[in-house]
Amino acid sequence: QNSPFPEIKPGQFAEIRVDFSPATFLRRPISVYDVDYEKNNLSLLIQVVGEGTKKLSGLKESETINLIYPLGNSFSLPEGQNALLIGGGIGVAPLLFLGRYLRDFQKQPTFLLGFRCAGLMVEITEFEKLGKVYITTDDGTAGEKGLVIHHSILKTDQLDFDIIYTCGPEVMMKAVGKYAVSRGIECEASLENTMACGFGACLCCAQKTIHGNKMVCQDGPVFKTSEIIWQT
Repeated sequence: QNSPFPEIKPGQFAEIRVDFSPATFLRRPISVYDVDYEKNNLSLLIQVVGEGTKKLSGLKESETINLIYPLGNSFSLPEGQNALLIGGGIGVAPLLFLGRYLRDFQKQPTFLLGFRCAGLMVEITEFEKLGKVYITTDDGTAGEKGLVIHHSILKTDQLDFDIIYTCGPEVMMKAVGKYAVSRGIECEASLENTMACGFGACLCCAQKTIHGNKMVCQDGPVFKTSEIIWQT
């Protein structure tokens, strides 16, 4: 875009209008993957899973899209030094920008990223510039074989993390939250509920918490895992 970006914080997202056809009329919520203020570039990471993302993936350079951003709250800045960022699949999207943010405040991020297979991995070079990166794949084609929550780094008794951030499938985030409790570590999750409007009007992103129902698009998408009432 030509105009300067508003301030964007890690964890916030954009609502993108694909077009006005019935199948893709509702906006798609997409996490902010990266921001380059010097080049005025905003990066969004998508995975083709339906008609909307299929159309987005087919856009050509110089084509324009309509988006509303930044929306939602953001990850908090830890008081301690070391942070573990756990992502699964397309849920790794908000973690790169979060890692940059942490480094800007002299924090040390470590990434634990899980994918179904090597062919679905994101480019990890930019992650490696920020901190140590550990990989798992379900089929063992890259990194350790198995689920991200079963990676050997989580089994050591010498963990030194002050906070855990996570984003990905709900069952994974629930397991990460449970793990954080067992280790006495604070944990925040970026939820991926369906969000059609981005302003809390459509009510389709309601999430049960210990404080009652919250709108993920307005009250979130980031919540402490200790406050979430998981559906899985």
